Amino acid sequence: MSDSKNFKIQHLPQLLVAAAKSWFNGEPFQRSAIVAYYAVLSLPALVIIILKVVGSFWGEDIVQGELLSEISKAIGPDAADAIRTMIENRSDEQTSVFATVIGIGTLLYGSTGVFFQLQSALDTIWEQEPSYQNNVVATLMSRVKSFGFILILGFLLLTSFILTSLLSTFSKQLNRFLPDNLFDYLFVVDFIVSVSFIYLLFATMFKYLPSAKITWKSVRTGAALTTVMFLIGKYLLALYFNTMEPGSTYGAAGSIILIMLWVSYSSLILLYGAHFTKKYADQYVEGDYIS
Repeated sequence: MSDSKNFKIQHLPQLLVAAAKSWFNGEPFQRSAIVAYYAVLSLPALVIIILKVVGSFWGEDIVQGELLSEISKAIGPDAADAIRTMIENRSDEQTSVFATVIGIGTLLYGSTGVFFQLQSALDTIWEQEPSYQNNVVATLMSRVKSFGFILILGFLLLTSFILTSLLSTFSKQLNRFLPDNLFDYLFVVDFIVSVSFIYLLFATMFKYLPSAKITWKSVRTGAALTTVMFLIGKYLLALYFNTMEPGSTYGAAGSIILIMLWVSYSSLILLYGAHFTKKYADQYVEGDYIS
């Protein structure tokens, strides 16, 4: 690693360009397409597990409504309806005990596919190899780690739902006593909660998904940049999907195409953020950034 130096805002353009070159050389479009493919395969299982985990505290119907509402805003109502159908079809299945056990195993394996592929991409960026020499053990441990990220995602969603609900209830109580312009501040608080959730998710992924143990100091700036890019991209993608309706060209498969496009574009942003994080750590983190 090169000698570290203090980061200054005027260094940002050079750092962004260096990250962009590394990102482009890392075949981001191919990797994002792979992640998108596994996302479609993993999505029903991933959503159902999150519904079960978060719904056990908050209520499955409420959580499903919140998730589908966010998906509808990001991708469109057709994609949200397709995901709702996936959930209902999986929930209505009547099977034997043996089939249920096999189904749960398949569910767990399938739901970890996205995080497993992201771990592989981040290992390549950080030039790391799995710590287990046996390929079978390495794969199993990677799947276990990926499932841990599903639980983390569920916990962050639960926390976000609770805080948002409290803010909504609090604002309704204040409505009787305070002027309307005060609610602009409550909207800001709600926005900060959402942004904090996204930032924590990216920071946790950058730190714990790679096989190497990355320090928090190395990932916090990259996670912040990725969060900003993701929020901008989320708005632009929602505008693009709702205005241009790219899925309409594909007929009945349009909803699946929209999901793949959204995941692919989001993965491009995440991979760029990971390359930026690596470049930042190389230049500005003192000592060994891999603990």
